[in-house]
Amino acid sequence: MKQYFFILSMLCAIQFSTAQSEHALVEKTLQNYINGSSYNQLEMLESAFTENATLYLTGRQGDFKRYTPKDYMGFFKNGEKGKFNGRDGKVLAIEIVKDIATAKVEIAGPNRSWVYIDLFLLKKLGDEWKIISKTATRVDIPKK
Repeated sequence: MKQYFFILSMLCAIQFSTAQSEHALVEKTLQNYINGSSYNQLEMLESAFTENATLYLTGRQGDFKRYTPKDYMGFFKNGEKGKFNGRDGKVLAIEIVKDIATAKVEIAGPNRSWVYIDLFLLKKLGDEWKIISKTATRVDIPKK
């Protein structure tokens, strides 16, 4: 009976360890997104997405449309590479189910002048996680 509980506890430990490492890999992808967009590092930002990812965002004119990762990277192309542009991001939640994950990230501007919540859908491809879809909404009260 002791041997049964030992084996069971080892299996639980292995599952917990695997879950922790998968969580860390998802977090790494999200940090590539956050740091790539916060420091105008387009290669890092691009590495977070699959090539055919879909981004559903409301543009500056108020129009809701679909963007590609290349379209999205264009938002940061004029920023100085490696220089902080004021976007401060933090991961709020990650949920993993086998080879898919959802994540919630907060992105805030300088002095929290604007705040967005980004929602991500990720897929494990090989040994890494990639963003396959993203949407966002502004949650602060825009100044008039």
